[in-house]
Amino acid sequence: MNKPMIPAAKPIIGDDERRAVDRVLASGMVAQGPEVAEFEKEFSAQLAGSRECVAVNSGTSGQHLGLLASGVKPGDEVIVPSFTFAATANSVAVIGATPVFVDIDIDTFCIDPSAIEDAITDRTVGIQPVHLYGHPAAMDRIVEIAKKHSLFVGEDAAQAHGAELNGQQVGTFGQWAMFSLYPTKNMTSGEGGMVSAESPEIARTLRLLRNQGMEKQYANEIPGLNNRMTDIHAAIGRVQLTKLEEWTKRRQELAAHFDAHLQGVVVPKVADGATHVYHQYTIRIDGASAQERDRFAQALREEHGVGCGVYYPTPVHRLPAFELELDLPNTEKAAREVLSLPVHPSVSDADRDRIVEAVNTVATAGA
Repeated sequence: MNKPMIPAAKPIIGDDERRAVDRVLASGMVAQGPEVAEFEKEFSAQLAGSRECVAVNSGTSGQHLGLLASGVKPGDEVIVPSFTFAATANSVAVIGATPVFVDIDIDTFCIDPSAIEDAITDRTVGIQPVHLYGHPAAMDRIVEIAKKHSLFVGEDAAQAHGAELNGQQVGTFGQWAMFSLYPTKNMTSGEGGMVSAESPEIARTLRLLRNQGMEKQYANEIPGLNNRMTDIHAAIGRVQLTKLEEWTKRRQELAAHFDAHLQGVVVPKVADGATHVYHQYTIRIDGASAQERDRFAQALREEHGVGCGVYYPTPVHRLPAFELELDLPNTEKAAREVLSLPVHPSVSDADRDRIVEAVNTVATAGA
């Protein structure tokens, strides 16, 4: 294989971002300051339905603070999917609460609402759905369940900047929502996160929690943490935000082409009313074992120069941190079969065609 590798993921950092960082460095105000405040306002207007937004130093911090702001305490239970990144459950567990793992809808890879209702106990306080790979979870049904049982909803929108369900943006359904700004997400601040809040009370609690429990220096109102975003990171995020719409359209164009041309694999389905933003374009090798899926991925990389990733090979409930025996058949099926192809905006038309040819060749060879 002499062709250059098409990377599975690729952050786009250019001169605009570098100039923004230089501007902040020249100002001498590099901690949380005016850039963070402006980034919060701009993010709110573009991606959070004008809900108040609070910038933090990582997506995981945003989840953690959201749970604390919801009053989650040791002994409580929060319902989460097991087919996700470990941070979804870790943010619950570090408080001393219990993440209760439930199954997913195999078509969307998002939490199955019917499984949520079956998992509710007298210790359940909330639901933390994940808009996985950029596809919105079934929030209409999830919110209905939450209201019925007086539970909070905290959205994990780490991968779903700009995704919508029936015209409503993710991040505007629950009491709060977390967006990640890690380098490989649909937009980045270098490192960081953003939390949208349903109410001014939640937003104020988030601001206290991220800054040692204080709004005024040395006037600590509650125990808090240092989860602040720097102005350097905010400056990068502000530039990225201006490019997100264009980048999302490119992801969707690539996905549409893959949908129409890939053969021998299960392409990702999009639920009625959903707008998918394709943080990952995730196919399934239907009926494959994990080993067969891994050989498929290896052939793409080594024989065709197509980078790819497996998100996520081990369900969270089976990780050493939790080690639970649960009957989650769709979760186990997805973990065996999923494979994510390059769909980032740096993928050219020539790359796109090479990806299609590679997948179809490997799929046919394995038939």
